Amino acid sequence: MRVVFAVPRAVLARLQERTMPRHRPVRRSVLGGLLAIAAVSRPVAGLTATNASWHTGAATMRIRCAFDRHSFTVVLFDGPSAREFVSRLPLDLAIEDYSTNEKIAYLPRKLTEDGGSPFADEAPGDLCYYAPWGNLVFFHDSYRYSKGLIRLGRLEDGIQPLLARGKYPLRIELLT
Repeated sequence: MRVVFAVPRAVLARLQERTMPRHRPVRRSVLGGLLAIAAVSRPVAGLTATNASWHTGAATMRIRCAFDRHSFTVVLFDGPSAREFVSRLPLDLAIEDYSTNEKIAYLPRKLTEDGGSPFADEAPGDLCYYAPWGNLVFFHDSYRYSKGLIRLGRLEDGIQPLLARGKYPLRIELLT
């Protein structure tokens, strides 16, 4: 990716006249500043907004969720909330429908909110933690980020199990 900054000669001339007599250090500092901005703004190879938050740790953590004869795997992101969540496993909770696009399960205690930040690549199959209520959210349809939502991971095998309507006992355990 090539970034080009165009600075009109008149602007450079005015800058030089105001600051010091004409000589090269001013021009070099302006050009050096522009080069520094260009270097910082370059994207890191292979890193995109979509995959930057996925699997940042050396080992990929997976959990298995099971309810009503359905079982599915979730691949977790590496983050403070996800690590704390894993430290509490195994868990026996209740999963139930909430709204038309999600199932929820309340945790016995709230997770840390450290490291939670807005994200823009929401997708069905996301497992999130909703900090204000202290519950897990399994999205099975489209949704938008809202304040307090921390994404923990994404279903690996699709959303089909989440389409079963009703309230069921839910078992969550770490896969090794």
